[in-house]
Amino acid sequence: MKAVTSEISLQTSGKGTYEITDAVCRAVADAGITNGQVTAFVQHTSASLVIMENADPEARTDLHSFFDHLVPEDLPYLVHTYEGPDDSPSHLRMALTRTSEVIPVIDGRPTLGTWQGVFLFEHRRAPHRRRVTISVMGS
Repeated sequence: MKAVTSEISLQTSGKGTYEITDAVCRAVADAGITNGQVTAFVQHTSASLVIMENADPEARTDLHSFFDHLVPEDLPYLVHTYEGPDDSPSHLRMALTRTSEVIPVIDGRPTLGTWQGVFLFEHRRAPHRRRVTISVMGS
């Protein structure tokens, strides 16, 4: 059994989804693991990770719109607003999604489906530098 961990850093330009599939695939290839799993973990409480369709950007547009509707920034009962009105909503959106994704690795490649991609889901309006730890384990 072998384990290799790396980190990627990416700059967001505000709310939205940012594809990191290539970085995850590169980490698997660099690890030299044929069969096992890869885990991606975002180290923030106002961003998350999702596996989403990567062929048609309208699918992600719908995801963004759904979360804006589900957790709007103007809820009058939210009190955690130290960094602005999107502070608490960004944490709630993160809690409704995931901070990590685990993908099986077979024959040296993550087994994502044809239209699946791994995305950082930025929940803050302002640009942020985000860190994602990628851990590959297997043989």
